[in-house]
Formats: sequence, structure tokens, C-alpha cells
Amino acid sequence: MFPTSLPTPEQTALIDAAITSRRSLRAFLPTPIPRETIEDILRVASRAPSGTNTQPWKVYVLTGEPLAALGREITALYDDPEEAAQHHEEYAYYPVEWRSPYIDRRRKVGWDLYGLLGITKGDKLRMHEQHGRNYVFFDAPVGLMFTIDRVMQQGSWLDYGMFLQNIMVAARARGLDTCPQAAFTQFHRVILPRLGAGDDEMLVCGMSLGVADPSAVENTLVTEREPVAGFTRFLG
Repeated sequence: MFPTSLPTPEQTALIDAAITSRRSLRAFLPTPIPRETIEDILRVASRAPSGTNTQPWKVYVLTGEPLAALGREITALYDDPEEAAQHHEEYAYYPVEWRSPYIDRRRKVGWDLYGLLGITKGDKLRMHEQHGRNYVFFDAPVGLMFTIDRVMQQGSWLDYGMFLQNIMVAARARGLDTCPQAAFTQFHRVILPRLGAGDDEMLVCGMSLGVADPSAVENTLVTEREPVAGFTRFLG
């Protein structure tokens, strides 16, 4: 039903809080998440807009042994340099040529995280281990994998981003946290068959979902945001 009135100030504050409290967290408790909760989050998220209502998203939810088994398999590949070198992303997430201010922001968030974890510059082993935490979904009890049909084009990827954001905000509204992860795309040739995905599907990303570990120092990281005046021009 179409709302007949504007949100109350209290409702607006709750919506804003769900958005602004969303962070990419990297340590989770083993607390199980009911299937009904996951379905509810995805149901709400599916209201994301998409061009001519194409709804280009496909979601695979992993829990229990399927989640653990995938983590073990990818970690083994990641830890073997020769094997890992045989796996490459199917699409370019990051630019080929980095420029300021983007490279500056990227470096800052990396070193801020490593600083919290006591990882010093040049400590390649611990950097490798921390990045490898992606592949066990940072110990979250739920791993989400997202695919898109290969026939879909750039506009549908824009739509997909709004769907992913909706998932993360809806999770926050239920006291849960997430971490969207492009790191999985390197191993798409292994992941897609394990999901039972068809040849017409491309892996977009993964996402950890669960209850954040409040004792984990990495979860204290709060990334900076450019002020509105830094990225906006008002005309007229």
C-alpha cells in the first residue's frame, strides 16, 4: 500500500541510523541467524529499483557445512601461490590506473585497518593472512553469493548495487552486520560450480552476514567520508 503520509521524525531517525551505522565488519560471532530472518532481509531488499523492473539479482545463501567447505577450498587455493596465480577476476572492480583522491583513500583505509591489527608495512605474511579471512566469511554464520546473468549490461550492475545496499541496511535494522566482499571474484571458476550456478551466470561478489564480534579490534574501524560540499555542486 502506498504510504498516505510522510515518515515521522522518529521513523526518519531510525532509517538514517540504519544507513549511517552500516559498516564493513570483519569479525563475527557464531550466533546462528534464522532462515526466516535471512528471507525477510532479502524480501525487503528486493524492493530495490531496477530498470523496467528487470530485477537482475540472483542470491545463494550458504550456512553450515556448505559454507565451511567452500571456505576451506578457497583458502587452500589462496594459500598456494602457484594455484592462486591461475585464478583471475572476470571483471575489473578497481581501475587499472589509480589516481588521487581514490588511491589516497584506498591506502588510508588499508593502513588504518592494519594499524588496528598491529600489522606493519612489509609484513606480507600477516597481510596475506588478514586478506585470507575473506574466504571464511570472517567467521560469519551466513555467507551470501550474488550472481548476474551474463546478458545484462552496465545499467543492471547499477541496479545490483542498490539491491546490495538494501540488504546491508535491512540487516542493520535487525541488529545484524555485513561485509560485502569482491575478494571472492578471483575464484569464480571454483565458486560458481559449487553453488550450482549456470554457465550464463557471472559472480558479482560475496557478503558476510551475522552478529558482529564486539571484542574484535578490527570492528572498531570507522572509515571517513567526504563532506557533502566536497562532492556536490548546487546549480540554481
